[in-house]
Amino acid sequence: MLIHCDTELRDFNFWLGGSDTVNCLTYEQLKTVESLLTDIYPDGIDETELNDFFWFERETIAEWLNYSDFEELLKDTPPWDE
Repeated sequence: MLIHCDTELRDFNFWLGGSDTVNCLTYEQLKTVESLLTDIYPDGIDETELNDFFWFERETIAEWLNYSDFEELLKDTPPWDE
């Protein structure tokens, strides 16, 4: 059975490394990445592929957000709980 779900990234239940990456991003950064992913995957993306993207493509995410690498993004982004 195939079930499609339309949800915002902030409401998606990431796990392991995907969750670690998302927790390093501000809400605005997450919205930017969501917009770009929507353009790249107009028909959607499955849960594992989405989680793996956030887990293994941190450098791509940083570049999309105009940082040279993920470490630079981490230095410039306050944690969610502040």
